[in-house]
Amino acid sequence: QVQLVESGGGLVQPGGSLRLSCAASGSTLSIDGWVWYRQAPGEQRKFVALISSGGATNYANSVKGRFIISRDNGKNTVYLQMNSLKPEDTAVYTCNAPTQGLWGQGTQVTVSS
Repeated sequence: QVQLVESGGGLVQPGGSLRLSCAASGSTLSIDGWVWYRQAPGEQRKFVALISSGGATNYANSVKGRFIISRDNGKNTVYLQMNSLKPEDTAVYTCNAPTQGLWGQGTQVTVSS
């Protein structure tokens, strides 16, 4: 059974950086596209970034220029490099493989001084 396992969340000061990882484990299944979402307290889940099977990327306007999504196909893993973090980036971040219908468990990112 394939699972998406996330790591890399935590507490960081404003202006700092974090790198999230999401790995598909339990199978040799190759993931096509990857998507990162986030959900802040009291809000709906929102799109953050995606990367296609061919490496094309797209970002929410709120993170454009600060976040970078990338993938390692050999490791079946997607990354989200988050720079210049702001308090409003505080949320639970979740990865998704839409073609395979898979979701990660979510990882908390808190930006606070």
